[in-house]
Amino acid sequence: MTKATAMRPPKPSDTRDTDSRIVTLPPRMLPVTKAPRDPRIDFFRGVALMMILINHMPVNPYEVLTTRNFGFSDAAEAFFVMSGIAAGIAYSPAIVRWLDGVGRLRDAVMPLWGRAWQLYMVQMLLTVLVLALFAWATTAFLNPKFSEMHNLVTFYADPLAAFTGIPILSFQIGYVNILPTYIVLMLLAPLALIGGIRWPMATLAASIALWWVGGAYRLNIPNYPGNGEWFLSPLSWQLIFVVGLLVGIRHRRGERLVPASRPLFYAALGYLLFALAWREIPALASFMNNKMAQLSSLGAPYQFTSHNKAFLTFPRVSHMLALVYVLSCPQIIRDIAGHAIAAPLRLMGQYSLAVFAFGTLFALSGQIVFRVAPEATWLPWVIPPVAALASWLVAWVKSQLKPQRPAPQAQPATQANPLRNAG
Repeated sequence: MTKATAMRPPKPSDTRDTDSRIVTLPPRMLPVTKAPRDPRIDFFRGVALMMILINHMPVNPYEVLTTRNFGFSDAAEAFFVMSGIAAGIAYSPAIVRWLDGVGRLRDAVMPLWGRAWQLYMVQMLLTVLVLALFAWATTAFLNPKFSEMHNLVTFYADPLAAFTGIPILSFQIGYVNILPTYIVLMLLAPLALIGGIRWPMATLAASIALWWVGGAYRLNIPNYPGNGEWFLSPLSWQLIFVVGLLVGIRHRRGERLVPASRPLFYAALGYLLFALAWREIPALASFMNNKMAQLSSLGAPYQFTSHNKAFLTFPRVSHMLALVYVLSCPQIIRDIAGHAIAAPLRLMGQYSLAVFAFGTLFALSGQIVFRVAPEATWLPWVIPPVAALASWLVAWVKSQLKPQRPAPQAQPATQANPLRNAG
């Protein structure tokens, strides 16, 4: 080796010098600086939670502002896709470390299953509290109708079977029936994350295939006691959750699952406007509904000719995915989500489980009040905002009780923004 060669500075590379040997790191093991928290994640989760709160108090004037009045999907689809994105961002690094051989499988899986257990405990607590709430309302207001609402008739008809069904999630009370599907998906999330990291397109194809089979054969989990089925079929709803996971995995790396494209943006926007017109223009609605019925009679797949929520049929899932894509592209959406005015919604989205649980209790309490005093027409105007304010207060209290972490160090000014093209 000549002197000139020895004095030459090493070229920048992803290598380490170990015992004079150059070892190349696998791509996934390369050090990654954690990106700042994208405000859109928490903001839209907060928006979805508030829409769920409003929709769970039927016959209030704020319902016209929720997404179900503008297209085929509603806040439930938004909640699941945003939860999938958040899970992909939060839990994919541990899976990556295990895949690269520098972490334990237990450390990658247990946080996901721990979250599923947390969801399960919230579901149990909510079920018991709602049973108590409506039992109290029946006695306090001398109205037996309160013991007949939301599948409570089944509970009183066969309480032993109901108490058996509650812990195995087969007995579900109306408006307390979203978390069971989410629990199942979180239990299966490690497999979806492994597939999403190593074989993303194959994982998406498998998810679509499961969605197709679930809808074509109406596969769902039966209720016990009772003759019904789960409100949301896990086999169908896994699709929108898996899409969210894939978006979150790419987002963590500063990438997009679907590239930003002007033609695709306008195509998605056009579809959203068409869905809005379908809902709002009676002549168009009659024409399209008639055509859907004709296609169904000719043997067209059920997933394409129905708006069934339990099986997340194509009009619903396509509407939500188009909405997600449109909202992920413009910079102004990120600016709105990160604005100080949006801070309450971001805070509620950050503590989504607590806000969802308390929001469910607030909404069902609002239903009771509406029935007790139907002549008080001002109540539907007042109670939803009060419930929203109470939900924000729950999130604020949670934020105050959370141990404060040291602020992250500022990134070098020369580093590219990893979220520039994230969506």
